[in-house]
Amino acid sequence: MSDESREFHKPIRRPAELFDRLFAADDPAEVSRVAHGTAAALLSRVREDPEANVVDRLVDFTRDHGIDDIAELWSRSPARSLPGTLWRLYLVQLMIHEDPQTAALLYERGRTDTSTADEIVAGAPAPAGPEELVALVDLIMRGVFQGDFAVALERASAFCRLEATGAAHLADDYDATEPERASAFTTRALRLTTYATDLASAATLWRKDALT
Repeated sequence: MSDESREFHKPIRRPAELFDRLFAADDPAEVSRVAHGTAAALLSRVREDPEANVVDRLVDFTRDHGIDDIAELWSRSPARSLPGTLWRLYLVQLMIHEDPQTAALLYERGRTDTSTADEIVAGAPAPAGPEELVALVDLIMRGVFQGDFAVALERASAFCRLEATGAAHLADDYDATEPERASAFTTRALRLTTYATDLASAATLWRKDALT
């Protein structure tokens, strides 16, 4: 075997601005069956026996492998389904990992410009810098596999709402001087608001044993 054949290619990274990318389906019924089956099997197996090394690998999956492998399984699933929920959680995690500086900026702006309990629910320190945000999103992901899943979803939902609030305020700031940048922040705010709603609904469904 040649040296070239033994080399592994570095995973392709997706920029944070593309975290809501959609993928086409060849056979929707089969894709749905595989997505639901793999999500249920993965979550139930790990949560029944949450070995530390397995949880670590799942939390670090997008950092080590990129997003494409997960996308092939879960990206086309309905938002309020188990695979759709896991997909959104990994997308939020990837968004933070790839651009923690912007994430911290949005979070702090959202935190200081809102009077809701989202800051407490999300659980980040105040103020929260890039390293703290990366640690927070990884902690939330860890809770998916070895803690109260509904609580992890609620924390992720609160986090998304704060990020969305920050993005909306920054969009307003840039609207007059940098309209393209303002538009990008507006798009992110809308996407994160949708994710916050979907994740909160998923938490409710999970508690009713209805998230499948």
